[in-house]
Amino acid sequence: MKLSTILFSLSFLFFSTIATAQIKNSDPEIDKMISEIKAENLENTVIKLVSFGTRHTLSDTKSKTRGIGAAQQWVKSEFDQYAKESNGRLTATIDYFTIKADGKRIAQDSQLGNVMALLKGTDATDDRMLIISGHLDSRVTDVMDAKSDAPGANDDGSGVAAMMELCKIMSKRSFPYTLLFVAVTGEEQGLYGARHLAELAKRENWNIIAMLNNDMIGNSLSSGTNLRDNTKVRVFSEATPYLETAEEAKMRKQINRDNDSPSRQLARYIKSTTDQYVAQLDVTLVYRNDRFLRGGDHTPFSQNGFTAVRFCEMNENYDHQHQDIRTEKSLKYGDLPEFMDFEYLRKIAASNLATLANLAWSPKAPSNVGIEVKDLTNFSTLLWKAPEGKKVYGYQLLIRETSDVNWTKAVFATDTTITVPYSKDNFLFAVQAIDELGHASLPLFPIPVR
Repeated sequence: MKLSTILFSLSFLFFSTIATAQIKNSDPEIDKMISEIKAENLENTVIKLVSFGTRHTLSDTKSKTRGIGAAQQWVKSEFDQYAKESNGRLTATIDYFTIKADGKRIAQDSQLGNVMALLKGTDATDDRMLIISGHLDSRVTDVMDAKSDAPGANDDGSGVAAMMELCKIMSKRSFPYTLLFVAVTGEEQGLYGARHLAELAKRENWNIIAMLNNDMIGNSLSSGTNLRDNTKVRVFSEATPYLETAEEAKMRKQINRDNDSPSRQLARYIKSTTDQYVAQLDVTLVYRNDRFLRGGDHTPFSQNGFTAVRFCEMNENYDHQHQDIRTEKSLKYGDLPEFMDFEYLRKIAASNLATLANLAWSPKAPSNVGIEVKDLTNFSTLLWKAPEGKKVYGYQLLIRETSDVNWTKAVFATDTTITVPYSKDNFLFAVQAIDELGHASLPLFPIPVR
């Protein structure tokens, strides 16, 4: 047998061995937290939010029972209740700020407020942060109508209810990361609350690893086409980062990483984690920042250089979105709880929880991830530096063909370099750090190393 044949056989045997050693452990504590998410709790929260009549950004801020002000105070009071079981780690506040009249959707200078609950991380040396949000404000057909009832059950009582349910459950646990749970306002008037928060985060140099925006995640029946499906959810992610530098753009074009922005990596992470932990829910990755010519509260975070995505139901129902409450030709319009699917909402909330918990317990990502290009070969060698902080059990090399949507192979390694029999001409790679329970960092795409 030729020496080259022997060497190839040995390398193939080595690769086969590590390929079967992939980390597939599930964390029982994450399973337990997911089991604590109840559809009836989500429904009760949505019904309570609807009871405020309207939550229009410019509605009453003084009443204790109606309007955006009453809704903000109630959400904060719920956060305060959760804080009692957090061993002092959860603190709640309403971050008020003033928006100047814009001659469009802000008729006069107005005070807005984001309701926030901060779950402080347990590691004082770890400044990483995760954010989950839904928008508290609601609207009817006329975006400037601040008087009419605007129940906002699905848009976006669903996102707020999921965020609050996760806050209640996760605040009873400890995480090295800091988690921020937010009910933003001003979304329907122009993403004002999210923009205020994103700009604050940028000024103060928050180390935001991921921002999950949940907007309309509780309806499973489409209008017009009458498609009903509560087994799929869309996750939107940007392609080219808004703040990409000229040098980064040059590298992106050289190595063809147009479909591998940080937000795309987060979206794929959400899909793989959901597949592992949530039954009967398939994440559909939509490769655009948001719906066609539309936007959401993750967008200001993307625009400020943070990794952010949007969860949104698979089938939108425009009879119950941005509609006055009315009945025409036996068809009832309006964003009311009766048109929601709370089991569907539960599953999407579980997807968010699995993602956040895995990230919040994960090691830091490896650094200086590179791929060697000094030799022409049908093997690919990747190398990286071990992260600081939490002990790493190993690393996972993710592999997919250039035409694949998701990672299709994973190879486990304990060293900081690995060679695999897959050509970099035909495959794409990424590397993530993992611990014993399979909590994984976000994957990092390699750059050429000569």
